[in-house]
Amino acid sequence: MREKFCYSCCSLFEKIDENVKLWDCSDQAAIRSYLCDEEDGVASVAAEGRGRGIEEVRDPAGSADNSLPAPQAPPHQAQSSAAGSRGRRGPKMCAYCHEKRAMLKRPKTKECVCKECFYLAFEEEIHETIIHEKLFHRGDKVAIGASGGKDSTVLIHVLKALNERYDYGIELFLLSVDEGIKGYRDDSLETVSRNEQQYEIPLKVVSYKDLYGYTMDEIVAQIGLKNNCTFCGVFRRQALDRGAVLLEANKIVTGHNADDIAETVFLNVLRGDFPRLTRCTNSITGEGGPLPRCKPFKYTYEKEIVMYAFHKKLDYFATECIYSPQAYRGVAREFIKDVELVEPVCILNTIISGDEMKLGNELKPLQVQGECTKCGYITSQKVCKACKLLEGLNLRRASGRM
Repeated sequence: MREKFCYSCCSLFEKIDENVKLWDCSDQAAIRSYLCDEEDGVASVAAEGRGRGIEEVRDPAGSADNSLPAPQAPPHQAQSSAAGSRGRRGPKMCAYCHEKRAMLKRPKTKECVCKECFYLAFEEEIHETIIHEKLFHRGDKVAIGASGGKDSTVLIHVLKALNERYDYGIELFLLSVDEGIKGYRDDSLETVSRNEQQYEIPLKVVSYKDLYGYTMDEIVAQIGLKNNCTFCGVFRRQALDRGAVLLEANKIVTGHNADDIAETVFLNVLRGDFPRLTRCTNSITGEGGPLPRCKPFKYTYEKEIVMYAFHKKLDYFATECIYSPQAYRGVAREFIKDVELVEPVCILNTIISGDEMKLGNELKPLQVQGECTKCGYITSQKVCKACKLLEGLNLRRASGRM
């Protein structure tokens, strides 16, 4: 089968999609004018098992070193080469510095840049989000939700670098939650332990078994795979709050990226949950409570996080949770990825649309955070969701023994 080129995302399709306009492969001149030259080439780095391409511009010899100047041919060879390859351009240069060869193509902007400029642009955009959204104040004690995955590992790396570069004056901690999933969380916690040593940031681990008396494996054994992500999400959120209290932190930072937030917008649309829809794109949630949560990656694409971690050779755990394929969020994720193929900016447009949504006067105001009457932890209801779920699990356990 002949290769098909998508005109909007410059990726190679493995199958023909009748809903997406594709160029005729015979029009090689048009393809090269939009992509890099045939000499430059475009390689693809798989994005975390999603099957979505991340583009990497390579030089003609396949070298990964973009610090070397473009090779100059002898005059007699240059003349013969020019006669034999009429109309060809030289190696594509970085769109930012215009000095080094472009080695990467940013999924977010489709700009061809060198690695050094990509690293700097990636970090500076996160810095701009932190400053514009006023995520931190001097003296804050910040607990970073560390799972060992690409998002949290890049978050640790970037926050430590920016804190030193711009003197935020914040104190960083690593906070991990052990859900008790054999073959997944036990391996990822080893990665987090290495991150603790690599970045010299203290680590605190809290577990479902200690906090709730159940591991996630035991919960799935009771309830099956239908609603297991609901239990895990509620318990993990409260576990992060409890761990932050033990660290005496006053803020929690998570690695939710632009793709995650766009997925949440569509999930709330599908559920008809308008109150959550109006606040799910906030860069700070729970601002009026004792433990606000911040999202420095609000405008950062998942593909660029993968690209940053890959080329920086960061130590992260890449295996997906064994229970996540059953998650309802997967429906929204696939939809976002399909639309992104047609128009990459749709992710940012979705977030901006969520920011512009407001509650009308005729709707009920958002619930105020308080304390659970049973466990005493943060909730917007009289009894927190974690206590309600635990009560159901305990009833199941008791009925099983009878």
